[in-house]
Amino acid sequence: MEHATAGSSIAALAYLIAGVCFILALRGLSSPTSSQRGNRFGMIGMTIAVVTTLVTHVPLADMGSVVIEGYPRLSGERFRIDWLTVLEILAAIGIGAVIGITTARRIAMTAMPQLVAAFHSLVGLAAVLVAAAAYLNPSAFGIADLVVPLIGPPFAVIHQVSRIEMGLGVAIGAITFSGSVIAFLKLNGNMGGKPILLPGRHVLNLGVLAAILLLVAYFTQDQSPWVFWTITALSFAIGFLLIIPIGGADMPVVVSMLNSYSGWAAAAMGFTLHNSAMIITGALVGSSGAILSYIMCRAMNRSFLSVIAGGFGADSGGASGGAAQVDRPWKRGSAEDAAFLMSQAEQVVIVPGYGMAVAQAQHVLREMADKLKAHGVRVKYAIHPVAGRMPGHMNVLLAEANVPYDEVFELEDINAEFAQTDVAFVIGANDVTNPAAKTDKSSPIYGMPVLDVEKAKTVLFVKRSMGGVGYAGVDNDVFYRDNTMMLLADAKKMVEEIVKSLD
Repeated sequence: MEHATAGSSIAALAYLIAGVCFILALRGLSSPTSSQRGNRFGMIGMTIAVVTTLVTHVPLADMGSVVIEGYPRLSGERFRIDWLTVLEILAAIGIGAVIGITTARRIAMTAMPQLVAAFHSLVGLAAVLVAAAAYLNPSAFGIADLVVPLIGPPFAVIHQVSRIEMGLGVAIGAITFSGSVIAFLKLNGNMGGKPILLPGRHVLNLGVLAAILLLVAYFTQDQSPWVFWTITALSFAIGFLLIIPIGGADMPVVVSMLNSYSGWAAAAMGFTLHNSAMIITGALVGSSGAILSYIMCRAMNRSFLSVIAGGFGADSGGASGGAAQVDRPWKRGSAEDAAFLMSQAEQVVIVPGYGMAVAQAQHVLREMADKLKAHGVRVKYAIHPVAGRMPGHMNVLLAEANVPYDEVFELEDINAEFAQTDVAFVIGANDVTNPAAKTDKSSPIYGMPVLDVEKAKTVLFVKRSMGGVGYAGVDNDVFYRDNTMMLLADAKKMVEEIVKSLD
């Protein structure tokens, strides 16, 4: 008994250390300068948590147990390690590690948002599977009392608190899984970026959510299989229903929101498994994701409650135009024109977007900025909070290209400078520079703060062609303004040509 108590104390201390590492990881990831250190803390914490869990939960086979209808009552006399189960666990960890390492090394930065969505779906699915396993065999999880009736086989009665944890865990996990699948399909281009508006969707969503909550409450009184599996099925359904109506321009907030959901699902399962590391980690991920979602909603002028309910930014069908208005007059420029204009400028503000990510142009863009600085030009980068497809997408790309952190500015810090800027160099950022967000109430991006690039003396807009529109499906009036010059080409090739012209 003393040995078991000492082992439990050591495990609790190890989980506490892992939790501290996770907190330090989040703190480190809050700044580009400390992000690598934050990643290391996260890796150390996860290693401690996994090793501790494996050591404290070594599968034991009882050599002298008494079995009552599948429920072993351990005699406590003779045990041995179940090496076959240990090898199965290690094999599963090894397969997962290989998949994770291979994916991380091969994935392109342009595919990072959909990769994050896919990983969120796996976290949600894991929560559902753990909840299902706990429901089907509660005695193995230590969350049930074995009842041996006078007549009939013994059965397990799940603790009421565990039923609440299980019901909430499977519900949040299922919503995270199905919602993340839809987000992945939208981000990956398998589904269109435009909202899919179902008739009466708000009433339908509220009805399904109410049914889930009522069933979770009923589950505390009746652990019948139909209750548990109905909660699971409805939760899968509401995940699809919540994300389908959300348009492409709001996908970064969706990724952040699903990140929060995955954390809460993990925390709920941590209670079921009596694992403090999962509770701590899930709570950290859930709360940080919720805070990030709230910050991004404020940056986009969206309601946080409408994000949670789903379908935000989807009341209009994009009446401002789903296709580019190519019949309007516009000016086309060349790399030589762009090089001359920027080399003669006092200040150039670069606005990166998803087009830069697709073309992998961040490295040559930094080279262009270095040459401009050699000409005496002051160069800054303007980052919109939802540029790209996930939170911090542009910051990560620029950091990968070793862009100095003191040259990168958020929207609220640089927007006032565009009126005094000689050249705004926009590379693949459509929706976040679209003035329709300020003027067109019928636009799906109306109310979202945007970068005021049109106020610069000259706007150089890098775009593949005039026939395409942004992810939100809205044409951009900046294309057709007198102070705008369109640079139509692949972003990387265009910037490479500008670099040659600067030489």
